[in-house]
Amino acid sequence: MGLLDKFKKKNTVKTEVENKDIQDIGWEAITAAFEKVYPNQQNPKHYAALIKWRLGGNDPLDGISIYDGGDYWHFVTYGLSELYEKESDNKEISGYGMEFTFKLKKDNYENEELEIKCVCGILQSLARITFTQGEIFKSFEYVYTGQTVGIDAKQKSNITGFITIPDSSVDSIETKNGKVDFVEFIGVTNEEIKAVHDKTLTVSELYERLKTDVTSYNRQSVI
Repeated sequence: MGLLDKFKKKNTVKTEVENKDIQDIGWEAITAAFEKVYPNQQNPKHYAALIKWRLGGNDPLDGISIYDGGDYWHFVTYGLSELYEKESDNKEISGYGMEFTFKLKKDNYENEELEIKCVCGILQSLARITFTQGEIFKSFEYVYTGQTVGIDAKQKSNITGFITIPDSSVDSIETKNGKVDFVEFIGVTNEEIKAVHDKTLTVSELYERLKTDVTSYNRQSVI
């Protein structure tokens, strides 16, 4: 069984009784890493998939937690790594060896909860690319689809794409299921991502110009 195969939807649905003894050692390791950064947040906002991918659902991530970073919300995914029992033959990495993170600046949103849910939808969509196409996202890459409307809920912002970096707050972790890297997505404008796409600017150079890893929907382009 290949790595991609083990994440494909299963035709046979296991009952909760059959799964009751499965330990969520991978899940707990991710949570522990974030609780070191946010020690007073044992119960962050969390959005769970109604029907898990392996049971035929549409959302590949089992869940997404959102920590309060003060002036931003810090998102972390659960599901790209092996959250429960070890299934892959590669003992060095857990699942795809990554989880996604994202920091959204708190702002005067008309509907903050809607914006949070919008980010969760984007992270699910990115994870779906990995699950269906085997795409591994690494740090210092960019995501450019040609989209010109904003990624925010009302599609009015200047932010249309992403660059990636190692999460600046949480280091990679070694779990019993293998290593997990936290790949952080940063929202960028159409002008910025075109510059990277056209190779007039590297991802690292753009990140240096941004001077922050927090995505603000209301900022102007740095180019």
